[in-house]
Amino acid sequence: MIFLQAFLHSIRLPRKQAMFKLNRIGMDITVVYMFILIFVVSLPSFINRITSADGLGADMPFLMHVIYFFMFYYLPLTIMLFLLISIIAYIGTLIAKALNRKIRFSILWKMTAYTTTIPFLVYTIAALIFPVGDSYLWIFIIYSMLFIVKIITVYPRRKTRK
Repeated sequence: MIFLQAFLHSIRLPRKQAMFKLNRIGMDITVVYMFILIFVVSLPSFINRITSADGLGADMPFLMHVIYFFMFYYLPLTIMLFLLISIIAYIGTLIAKALNRKIRFSILWKMTAYTTTIPFLVYTIAALIFPVGDSYLWIFIIYSMLFIVKIITVYPRRKTRK
């Protein structure tokens, strides 16, 4: 149930109410949510791998396809996406410092993870219909950066001490 709530609130980003409700969700739920979302995103590639009749490993048993997929596609994709989310969140902390906003890296990481929901769903639907190239990654980065800047501007400014 918490994953459904996280999904519904992440679609409503960057609205203030959705942002604060997502902020109350724990980091462990966010990480599991990301694993589920990455699995959904990788389904078109898995289907393509299984239905491909040519190339290396076309005659492998189904179980070997599953093992191959998780070792050489899902795991590297997960590592790259978590690294990319961390980089975007770090850039967000620099932007927050420049704008003098009161927001930490952990919050920005969580919000960046949730901003990926819509681009990942669009990618999954598009990849099921036709092949999608790696250039889509740049659109995802720009989309997430714009939303992170919008999220940062919602948070209050730091109080200056005299």
